[in-house]
Amino acid sequence: MKTFAEQIVEFNVNLIYDGNLPDEFQVLNPYLHNPETMKVMQEFYHKYYNDSKQRKFIIGINPSRHGAGVTGVPFTDTKRLERVCGITMESAYTHEISSVFMYDMIAEYGGADIFYENFYINSPFPLAIVRKSKKGWLNANYYDDKNLFECVKEFMITSLKKHISLNLNTSEVFVLGKRNAEFIAKLNKEEKLFDKMTVLEHPRYIQQYKSKEKQLYIDKYILTLKE
Repeated sequence: MKTFAEQIVEFNVNLIYDGNLPDEFQVLNPYLHNPETMKVMQEFYHKYYNDSKQRKFIIGINPSRHGAGVTGVPFTDTKRLERVCGITMESAYTHEISSVFMYDMIAEYGGADIFYENFYINSPFPLAIVRKSKKGWLNANYYDDKNLFECVKEFMITSLKKHISLNLNTSEVFVLGKRNAEFIAKLNKEEKLFDKMTVLEHPRYIQQYKSKEKQLYIDKYILTLKE
């Protein structure tokens, strides 16, 4: 029987989106663009998921260019990857605000070892999406454009089912971001993936707009996740 880590690595190694996209959008696959991403991603999962335990599922939106879009690990920039997880990435140096909140919360939860023993984080669309603008390519969310969502919807459903097959607890799923939750609820209504959805504010929203109340949100996360 394959370990949780082996299954995640296999999922990521084979992760390719070759579907249609609206003209102004692109998908970035960090595993194809930087060989070191593949290396540090494998180190991370073999460190924290080298077992076959069932875990609870936390669903993000889609990776940012500076977080999982570089490291291959959700909500983990290179700073946190090195300082908290002890895994150094030589080819990139990134700071991502969602990662700051997530790892501050993880520290108060009890640390990375115990957190990742209980939870698995990933996204319904597990690759970074960027949108062309006058300033260049900017981060985008899968739900920013109706046509974009329709293009990636089936890929998202397939990805969620693959995540679940890793041995995730489907009695309750934790969804980050209210807008994200609206779309996950639609998919869940169609596919009946999870029994219950619990919604938490997205780390980026907290860091950008609610930073003075950050501790309240950390407390809320921990109370919710430990219930």
